[in-house]
Amino acid sequence: MTNTNTNLPSLGSRIALAFGTFFRTLSDPQFAARLQRINQRVAGATAAAPAAAPTAAPTAAPTAAPTAAPTAAPTAPPAPVILREATPDAALQLLSLLQREARLIDFTQENLSAYADADIGAAARVVHEGCAKVLREHFTIEPVRAEAEGSRVTLEEGFDAAAVRLTGNVVGKAPFKGSLSHRGWRATSVRLPKLAEAHDAKVLAPAEVEL
Repeated sequence: MTNTNTNLPSLGSRIALAFGTFFRTLSDPQFAARLQRINQRVAGATAAAPAAAPTAAPTAAPTAAPTAAPTAAPTAPPAPVILREATPDAALQLLSLLQREARLIDFTQENLSAYADADIGAAARVVHEGCAKVLREHFTIEPVRAEAEGSRVTLEEGFDAAAVRLTGNVVGKAPFKGSLSHRGWRATSVRLPKLAEAHDAKVLAPAEVEL
């Protein structure tokens, strides 16, 4: 390999060249012009081939933060089924009214085997009239079905099984077609009197003492 350092001028030669160029540039305009063109060409070549800028190390693309898996919305717990204990006061009050107006408890507690059918029929009429009076005064009762008993009816799918009871040969699923043997009854309003706070509803009929 050829050593290029041998072609370079020595320090003394460069000092002599610098002084000679300096003074000749001041005294010879043409030389100064040629020197200027040389400097411009050198400067242009240097600008055309700039030193390669250091390549920045590639930066890793920002990693997206892990997305949390969508969590299902909390399901509201089912509403608790509240079982209400039936209070006997209303039933006892109704029995008391039926006893007062129709002597129903007296009638059902009596041993009827010693009475003739005619006597029982006469007593039943009194019970019937008294019970009807209680129902009229304290309840509004309507038939569940508007059709006449004995007529043919069709029960479509989704019928109210609490309001209509199927009897006889029940097979398959709705629609059902059959004969209306009983219209049923539904209470649409109840008007039992309010009990006094000190009233004992368990006393259906007070004992009677004749003085």
